Amino acid sequence: MVTAPHEALHRVFLQDKTLYARVLRILGVDVGEPSEVDEEKTDLTETKPLERRVDSLLRVKDPGGGEYLIALESQTKVDPLKPAAWAYYVAYLMSKYRAPVLLLVATANRRTAKWADRAHDHGIADWSALTVRPLVVGPDTLAPITDPDVAGRDLALAALTVMTHATSPTAGATMKALSTALAWQADAIAAAYTELVASGLGRTEAGIMWRNLVATDLSFFTSPLSEELREEGREEGQVKEAAASVRRVLALRGFDVSDEVRDRVEACHNLATLHDWLDKAVTATTLDDVFGAEE
Repeated sequence: MVTAPHEALHRVFLQDKTLYARVLRILGVDVGEPSEVDEEKTDLTETKPLERRVDSLLRVKDPGGGEYLIALESQTKVDPLKPAAWAYYVAYLMSKYRAPVLLLVATANRRTAKWADRAHDHGIADWSALTVRPLVVGPDTLAPITDPDVAGRDLALAALTVMTHATSPTAGATMKALSTALAWQADAIAAAYTELVASGLGRTEAGIMWRNLVATDLSFFTSPLSEELREEGREEGQVKEAAASVRRVLALRGFDVSDEVRDRVEACHNLATLHDWLDKAVTATTLDDVFGAEE
């Protein structure tokens, strides 16, 4: 199933279409600077019964007139069937475009990176009829960017670093470097990378950390995520205010607001329930009238 983190890991290469070249140099493959990079259709289907799609596909022209393809794949877990699909992608693209193909696999998972980063042979006995060898970018091949100045010089690479180091000890430092660098950018640029990273991190612990940074460091610009965070902040404030009102009314009416009652009220994050308790607290004669007989 395609997920937001899966999509973001390859779509960051479309946000800045020259990012692949810088990543390849980090991985030890210098393809030089492209003169032109175009996004191609990802549909590799030959017959209707079997649909195959590479995650993202770039066609690159170099200054000397040469041309090659970058097949971008995002991999979130080990999949024994995937190397066969990769082999198909590479063979098909070479046949269709008559151009060399590099397969670049991005992952934030160390186990997945180790599994993917090798030659995958396809054949029988000791003979391989076809071998596919991806270039893998992951937490062990891409150094974290923790300096805001460095992040600001290459936002796409910094965003990729944040996603690939989401579970690393440096996760917080890479996020802070990027959020600081984005604060120096125009709204549209900051919004694009903020949304992309939020999508890539999802609702993980790292994703929550990123959302908190956005709420503080990037509160000045408008984007779907920033609006969502502001709405969450407003709702959180309303919940806290309602909970405080319930406790205050109970205390004013002479009820014993024990630690158990206080914990129950503070543990409730449903605004409608809190308002219901508040209405009942105004006229209740017992705590059971407010919370129910189980209290």
